[in-house]
Amino acid sequence: MNVTADIVRQLRERTGAGMMECKKALVESGADLEAAAELMRKRGLAKADKKAARVAAEGVIAVEPAADGRTAAMVEVNCETDFVAREQDFRAFAQTVAREALRSRPASLEALLEIRVGAESLEERRRALVAKIGENISVRRFTVLASAGHLGAYTHGSRIGTLVALKGGTAELAHELALHVAASNPRYLSVREVPPAVLEKEREILIEQARGEGKPPEIVVKMVEGRLRKSLGEITLLGQPFVKDPDVTVEKLLKGAGAEVSAFERFEVGAGIEKKQENFVAEVMAQVKGATTAPRS
Repeated sequence: MNVTADIVRQLRERTGAGMMECKKALVESGADLEAAAELMRKRGLAKADKKAARVAAEGVIAVEPAADGRTAAMVEVNCETDFVAREQDFRAFAQTVAREALRSRPASLEALLEIRVGAESLEERRRALVAKIGENISVRRFTVLASAGHLGAYTHGSRIGTLVALKGGTAELAHELALHVAASNPRYLSVREVPPAVLEKEREILIEQARGEGKPPEIVVKMVEGRLRKSLGEITLLGQPFVKDPDVTVEKLLKGAGAEVSAFERFEVGAGIEKKQENFVAEVMAQVKGATTAPRS
């Protein structure tokens, strides 16, 4: 058995693992490159599992459009730090996930991760990347949006991605609406889509605010309805002022263009994930204290 520097280099290039880990795997596998790679993959699974509980609130949004311009997939892939979010292998993995979501149109996230690319599933690739990079990495969500007309797609850097399905109008209008969704972050398409529970909660809040101003009951009713319309306009795409012309609502813009938005999606990296607030000074001091109090051998 001869573990040469060249075979160690080959295993490092294949797995991305450290030199000592590669050498150890080669020794254990009798310098068999394939067996050592399999051993490293298995060890990568263990490392990935240990890191799975760590908060991954950074990452990228990747968009993969179809050649016909009417369908696109969008995914959010998370990691722990913005440094890794800029790493080439991480970004390449995210784009692969988006491409496979577009190609296969899976019914669930679990089904997406089971898709095989070459000899590995996307889940196996994710775990191998965890082992290589050393951070928790997760595929958080995906969507595939198709349009009977034009499909607008926009990414703001790599942290916000939007898709807009447009009936009528032009490809340029679809793109501008995708940009608008990125900037204005509507929660719903129209007032009709606002859930009754959300509507009633908003009305209750506005009633209490108006009563606190000491207004007569008959004035409160009129104030609340007016403020409710304004509030709904802020959270619905059709009611929002168009980002490129605030004097015109998106609804009026669409009517003027003879167009209609049938659906939209907006992903923002880390939205809704509670990030851990790190106290680096306290962490360093704790490490120093631990080092000074540890018993010497």
